[in-house]
Amino acid sequence: MTRTRQLRSLGSVIVAGLLSASPALAQGGNSQGGNNQGGNSQGGGSACSDLPSHDALRAALSTAQNAGNGGFGLEMWASVVNRDGVVCAVAFTGGNRGDQWPGSRVISAQKANTANAFSLPGLALSTANLYSAVQPGGSLFGLQESNPVNTLVAYGGSPNDYGRPNDPMVGQRLGGVNVFGGGLALYNANGRLVGAIGVSGDSSCADHNIAWRTRNTLNLDHVPNAISVSGDSTRPDNIVYDITPQVGQMPGVSPSGWGHPACNGSVAGIAASLPTIP
Repeated sequence: MTRTRQLRSLGSVIVAGLLSASPALAQGGNSQGGNNQGGNSQGGGSACSDLPSHDALRAALSTAQNAGNGGFGLEMWASVVNRDGVVCAVAFTGGNRGDQWPGSRVISAQKANTANAFSLPGLALSTANLYSAVQPGGSLFGLQESNPVNTLVAYGGSPNDYGRPNDPMVGQRLGGVNVFGGGLALYNANGRLVGAIGVSGDSSCADHNIAWRTRNTLNLDHVPNAISVSGDSTRPDNIVYDITPQVGQMPGVSPSGWGHPACNGSVAGIAASLPTIP
């Protein structure tokens, strides 16, 4: 065989190998545990087996959206990611995907990614808890610029599938960091951190309340309380409203360092009455 023919043969082998691997690559990760959803499965089997289905997420989101959340009562988006940041489900309330802010689809997945990325087995952080720390002069300033959204994942596929069981984000890693209310880590009945939920579509304060109620309905709110940044061990990762306004300064000072702006006069009372952890 001549050298030219050898090179052509080698090239054919490489191309064939890439084509055969492309489905796994398109799903965004390795499959150490027999996972076909993208990202490895820590306990074997499907990477999303510990998390709610599309229908379960949609039902829980609809129930939460109908409660008094201190917002405008708008239709919502929600996304769930597993511990590897792989999107497992995307859902919306309302009759169709035009009933919500279109931009909130990606924001919901971004919030889920953030809550998962910055929570630990023994420490839950909501996206609301990050607000003050990322402001200029804060201890985490610049965090919101890290881990950028993968726009190919965010806007790929057909818009007709957005919010459906086959949403193009499902099975892939979106990335992104969001630092206002609406993202919460998910802990199963054994207290194991299994991923996170992100909700978007209303004020950031209402997003937090809706995410909280959705998590509670899904029975994924067995949050560890050994460390409570909220100061409330029964709601360890709750939104904190302790920002003191200062003249000429926005948004003011949070004594705890975990504060989030109050969207209106009712949200602090609503947050204090959210379901406690089991």
